[in-house]
Amino acid sequence: MNSKQIFENNKNWVASKLAEDENYFENLAKDHTPELLYIGCSDSRVPAEYLMGIEPGDVFVHRNIANMVSDKDLNVMSVLNYAVDYLKINHIVVCGHYYCGGVKAAMEKSDFGDLNPWLKKIQNVYKIHKEELNAITSEEIKYKRLIELNVKEQCKNIINTKVVQKALTKRNIKVHGWVFDIKTGKLKNIND
Repeated sequence: MNSKQIFENNKNWVASKLAEDENYFENLAKDHTPELLYIGCSDSRVPAEYLMGIEPGDVFVHRNIANMVSDKDLNVMSVLNYAVDYLKINHIVVCGHYYCGGVKAAMEKSDFGDLNPWLKKIQNVYKIHKEELNAITSEEIKYKRLIELNVKEQCKNIINTKVVQKALTKRNIKVHGWVFDIKTGKLKNIND
């Protein structure tokens, strides 16, 4: 797709939104007060708002390879801090997805150059759950289970951050783990 087509698509999208609601963009420009922070994968097949069936302004979104949360990652930590302290969100979702390239790459143990330190974090999740994962004989089921376990570990990482610990003493903030199944389009709740 070329940039000319993208701008034409944008023009059509603007027209369709204004046809539905002439104040759509005026309302969109107002302060946003989402109740949910979504931390998901950067995979182009997993657009947060679409899979949840919500509109822009309803969710604060952070995406990276394999939906990772590390207190060493200034990007994810700044998003988390802003969402919890300033937007006062009440729900944080870590959403992984089946057929995740980042998790698959971590399972292959190949040399991915600059991605190796990032993938090492997923490999560490494998090590934590090695006994369970090694007992699974189907590679596809093992792959899917690692995706689920990675989401659970990232939820733990969020709960252990200072900003979330502080928020837990003041309000009933909740952390949720979800997996999106690309083959069915359905979300799976894995830790509520």
